[in-house]
Amino acid sequence: MCTLIRIEWSRNRELVDTVIKAFIFDLDSCLSAANEVGDQLFEPAFDAIRKTNRGAVSEETLKKAFSDCWRFPFNDVAHKYGFTDEMTKAGFAAFAEIEVTQPMHGYGDLNVLRELPQQFFLVTSGFRRLQESKINALGIRPRFKEIRIDAIDEPAQKGKARHFEEILQTHSFNSNEVMVVGDNPDSEIAAGNHLGMKTVQVLRPGVSREDNASHCINSLNELKELMSSTG
Repeated sequence: MCTLIRIEWSRNRELVDTVIKAFIFDLDSCLSAANEVGDQLFEPAFDAIRKTNRGAVSEETLKKAFSDCWRFPFNDVAHKYGFTDEMTKAGFAAFAEIEVTQPMHGYGDLNVLRELPQQFFLVTSGFRRLQESKINALGIRPRFKEIRIDAIDEPAQKGKARHFEEILQTHSFNSNEVMVVGDNPDSEIAAGNHLGMKTVQVLRPGVSREDNASHCINSLNELKELMSSTG
């Protein structure tokens, strides 16, 4: 199972003496809270979905769905909660126009991005305009070798596993030289595991600890200790 800092591999229980050359980070609920600027950010989309609901989904179900929208891609949420095609189209159209227009600070441990010597990559899923605006608001572009947005509002969405694979190929990394850091066990953690990467789940507020990551941490500061343990 995933452990807090102690080196106990979920798959083979063996220490691997491999130098980590790069980190791939997720954005939402990893580097910053999705609702950092306030819950009102998504209200235009939620209003559009409510107006097209026409009794298809109960108010209680809508509340659960809207809560999930802060952590999971909208297309997955719409499918999970049985949104009609009209609701889904209205939601997509509204979300595609949302952007952050004020500064963001992220979680209080982003100093780690300056202190660790590895190369950093950012791969985030969501609406193109929204994710780009968050990255700009955080002012973190210069810290990353490459930033990739797996945009759900654009055709031919690749999925995170494909983006990870392309990073490996483009930068000539072996899979065990890259560590994936994120919150979602079914997204970036699963993709990293599939490709043989080391994976770390960050237990931010509201994130449930799962057992498919190689390691679990409460703060990015713990990555420094993790590096000394695995080196």
